[in-house]
Amino acid sequence: MNNFFLKSLEKLATFDNTVLFAASIIPYSIFLYYLYKIKSVNRLVKAGFSLTVFFVFITIILSILSLTYYDKTLVEVDHLHGSAEFFLTLSDFVILFGFIKILNNLEVNNS
Repeated sequence: MNNFFLKSLEKLATFDNTVLFAASIIPYSIFLYYLYKIKSVNRLVKAGFSLTVFFVFITIILSILSLTYYDKTLVEVDHLHGSAEFFLTLSDFVILFGFIKILNNLEVNNS
């Protein structure tokens, strides 16, 4: 079974995931559409999940810049990679604070 697992990983490593990455915007857009319809979810949570799309946009731009100016991938250029990851961290904190706000507004029922 271990040999099967390794051969499966080798097969997956040859797969170009660019199309899959680009197509992932479709289910995420559907998720955002329905998220914005839910009235009980506050604006911070909605903004945080929307910032994730902004993170992807910034990552694409910085990837192009790193290939153009440094002839390296984004992972190899620390200051650009860190700048891109900053936006992911920002969106995660906004989502976290939104859920903390929801939890703080819940009424505690002690019986």
